Amino acid sequence: MKIELVFIPSPGIGHLRSTVELAKQLVNGDDRLSITVIIIPRSSGGDATDSAQISSLFAASQDRLRYETISVADEPTADRLPTQLYIKNQKPQVRDAVAKILDPARVDSPPRLAGFVVDMFCTSMIDLADEFGVPTYMVYTSNATFLGITLHLQLMLDEKKYDTSELDESVNELEFPCLTRPYPVECLPYLFISKEWLPFFMDQARSFRKMKGILVNTVAELEPHALELFSGDDDLPRAYPVGPVLHLESGSDNSNDDGKQSEILRWLDDQPAKSVVFLCFGSMGGFNEEQTREIAVALDRSGHRFLWSLRRASPDILKQGPGDYTDLDEVLPEGFLDRTLERGKIIGWAPQAAVLAKPAIGGFVTHCGWNSMLESLWFGVPMVTWPLYAEQKVNAFVMVEELGLAVEIRRSLKGDLMAGGMETVAAEDIERAIRRVMEQDSDVRNRVKEMAEKCHVALTDGGSSQVALRKFIQDVIENVVV
Repeated sequence: MKIELVFIPSPGIGHLRSTVELAKQLVNGDDRLSITVIIIPRSSGGDATDSAQISSLFAASQDRLRYETISVADEPTADRLPTQLYIKNQKPQVRDAVAKILDPARVDSPPRLAGFVVDMFCTSMIDLADEFGVPTYMVYTSNATFLGITLHLQLMLDEKKYDTSELDESVNELEFPCLTRPYPVECLPYLFISKEWLPFFMDQARSFRKMKGILVNTVAELEPHALELFSGDDDLPRAYPVGPVLHLESGSDNSNDDGKQSEILRWLDDQPAKSVVFLCFGSMGGFNEEQTREIAVALDRSGHRFLWSLRRASPDILKQGPGDYTDLDEVLPEGFLDRTLERGKIIGWAPQAAVLAKPAIGGFVTHCGWNSMLESLWFGVPMVTWPLYAEQKVNAFVMVEELGLAVEIRRSLKGDLMAGGMETVAAEDIERAIRRVMEQDSDVRNRVKEMAEKCHVALTDGGSSQVALRKFIQDVIENVVV
């Protein structure tokens, strides 16, 4: 019997990469399984490089892994729709694409549809799966702890026990079943205390509860306590820890690269092992001139070699990403570039995975995006946590407080880029964190090395993530109605 899964990732090449990586593992895990990835174009229309990158992702795939790009009606010229609403509006086109896959007039022996596997921002597609009479599974690109916190806050809200956007000032800590220690209220992400964002995430959590199962980009050995919540024994969906799902190819995705990646990597090859601290803050992470100077002072005083991916802060992160500074001399302290010429390099865009893979990297100052943290663990690089937006304050707490795999700039950082900006972190705090993370035989560095080994073993035959992947395939096949 041929069994078909339909994957629906969020628009954008970043989401698609991890989806295809996971889909490849699944079709390699069972010859009966085939997967079609339904690609929803970006609402902005994308550009010519999108289709080329999509084709390259599937180029080496076998015929049991295919993709179908749906056509999207032109949007009105008014403000762009929120991503979730935009995706919801594509249901008719997705319905037609799935019907075509199953059409006996088009395919000699159509496969048995086993379910939809949707991105965490595509939960509106549950309705379509119900129409086809199949279960919906979800790919969760963050960690099990944040998933547990989100579901617990939704339960507390619905049971009218508390609302995190209206907490009394006397409440300093909250207890979450997915954590081994209390969570400080001052470290709650903005999206949980904002009256604008909280309703959306609570609605999303209600949709999560309807899933048949959740594929989580984590490792059983990394989050054992949080994963206990999702063992399938209560009213929560079963979680399958199948990570780390990473896209580690060293080729540049930046069309404007023009050799800069090669130059960066060659420079790193000339540095001693574990001597360079790498500062990189994701696609949305940028800093104003005041914060940029504080970072420069910290790097100057620390004496360590550094590779710094520096971007100018966006005036509105929800509408545009950060840009590059055009004249570094105007922003950096006087003489900084001359003083650090032999031991430092300032760049714009960074080939992050390729950099972290270099033996010269001894520490990573990160915005705490989950994918960045998994990459750092994969390559055995200890982190300095500097959360800027989204769920990153939770990720930082998990890495520092729960797991001891990182050091923090400060326990609580006020502000959020989604709320309009962050407080300025002083050079003294940054320097202290850099010195700690670069210690050569620290407990943190040793724990990271041990976790890196566990992450690699998890993906080998018999490893925990491979076992979870096989369990997911088994459950999918058993759920097909005979």
